[in-house]
Amino acid sequence: MARGGINKVVVQQARQALIARGENPSIDAVRIELGNTGSKSTIHRYLKELNGQQTVATAGAPGLSDTLGRFVGQLATQLQEEADIRIEEAESVFTQQREQLEAQLQLAQEALAAAHQQQKIQDAALAAESEKLLSTQSTLQAEQLRSASLNQSLGELQLRLNDKEEQVRSLEDKHRHARDALEHYRSASREQREQDQRRHEAQLQQLQVEVRQLQQGMMVKQDELTRLHRDNERLLGEHRQATSERKARDELLEQRDAQIQGLRTILAQAQGATEEMRRQLDVQTQNLEDKRELYAEQVRQVQRLQDELLERDEALKAVRSQLSEATQAK
Repeated sequence: MARGGINKVVVQQARQALIARGENPSIDAVRIELGNTGSKSTIHRYLKELNGQQTVATAGAPGLSDTLGRFVGQLATQLQEEADIRIEEAESVFTQQREQLEAQLQLAQEALAAAHQQQKIQDAALAAESEKLLSTQSTLQAEQLRSASLNQSLGELQLRLNDKEEQVRSLEDKHRHARDALEHYRSASREQREQDQRRHEAQLQQLQVEVRQLQQGMMVKQDELTRLHRDNERLLGEHRQATSERKARDELLEQRDAQIQGLRTILAQAQGATEEMRRQLDVQTQNLEDKRELYAEQVRQVQRLQDELLERDEALKAVRSQLSEATQAK
């Protein structure tokens, strides 16, 4: 527990206690013995006075000259002062180096945190681009399905158009056959009438009746032919409408093809952007690895400095031990 203050008496008691335990009564040892109380300058002044008193006492001992006693005392005091100065310098250098290394370590940790944050941002951007790519692919698939449906509808319309054309050809064949049959019938009627006129004039009335019947049949055939013409015109109108619809379908398909091509271009651009972001992420990862290696090297330097400090502490302990032995021998 720390004390309120120190004086020469307590310093002397702490010094005697250290000497009794066989330890070197240095400034730091005395201060620790006093419970880390008092300034080093005050402790050094009291120790110097006590060492001076010890030198005087030693000088008064029988068998030792005054000059030799003073010289030994001065030498011990000088060694003690130089050792304390070297200890303080070593502690100051170590403290300064440790503060520098801690500052470098703090900068490296901040850089590492910034790199982690940048990596998170890159990951989020990559995830957004991936979602956009998936959406574009879904849109492309939907357009492809729609295009396939339009192609199927166009095929069905083509089949219907072929059926209509086949019907028109069939009606034209029927019309031609009817006209040929009518012409053949007229020729046969004329021949039959001429033969009837040569054979018997009495059958003229009957032939006239038959002619009227044939005329009525011709009227019926004419009506059928008119109806066939109307059907033909209607089928031609449907054919023209189907052709227009087919052209509209072709134009729509061309528009769809252009849209699909645009979507493919967007997809290619998105893939290129994704590759660029992945390349930047690799560069950031490599930079992070380089910073980690630098941090490891700094840690190794700190460890080397700590080892050097331990070696210096060992050397300082050896000097203190030699000084203590010289003081005890004195």
